[in-house]
Amino acid sequence: MGLEIAAVFIRTLYYCVRGRPDLGAVVRQMFEIGNRSVVFLTVVMGFIGMILVLQGGLQVKRILPEFSMVGASYLELLIRDLAATISALMLATRVGAGIAAEIGSMVVTEQVDALRMCAADPIDYLIKPRFLASLVMTLVLVIWAAGVAMLTGMLTAYVMFDVNPRTFFNLNLVDTGDLIVGLAKCLAYGAAVPVVAGHSGLHTHGGSEGVGWATTRAVVNASLAVIVLDLILSALGYVFFGP
Repeated sequence: MGLEIAAVFIRTLYYCVRGRPDLGAVVRQMFEIGNRSVVFLTVVMGFIGMILVLQGGLQVKRILPEFSMVGASYLELLIRDLAATISALMLATRVGAGIAAEIGSMVVTEQVDALRMCAADPIDYLIKPRFLASLVMTLVLVIWAAGVAMLTGMLTAYVMFDVNPRTFFNLNLVDTGDLIVGLAKCLAYGAAVPVVAGHSGLHTHGGSEGVGWATTRAVVNASLAVIVLDLILSALGYVFFGP
């Protein structure tokens, strides 16, 4: 399966360069991936921000009741890892499932076979627009999600631990390496989710029951891809930029 997904990824990159231009399809997928995910992601990251700051503050209070660096540590972790990874896991459930279900339905109703009979590659027509849209919108959504998590974390620190917002918003621990690693994760996750979900959709068989299995497989595989990429990129970030 890994080789098949890699082949889909390579062909997607090829069609991004040599395929037919279809800006309208990309814009439609940007709306499906971005606009339809923003409320869901806002709610999730809002609560995640509150939970992380609350639990982190409680642990700090056990050892040394001094909260001046809680915000700095939280923002570094948020920018370097948490904003991109948690957002990508949420997108794997919503966007990945949607892509697999849509393409899987086209497979079982023989629309994909019709594309092939017209000498059109389904990857060019179906996966490439979703791939390009996901690259752009994942980055935009992660930036938005990081802002939401920062604000809710700041509010939690102020209410629960009386941390001044100016003290909380401390970027002294954030350096160029953190920004590069965070950006690399955004691009990697944005590329992985549509490719993995599209692969699951194209390999659907067995009617409506097969569409259900393809959707489940897409969510599981996309989530696993995000976790594996997180480990790889975090390790590379540690090697090149340090802790």
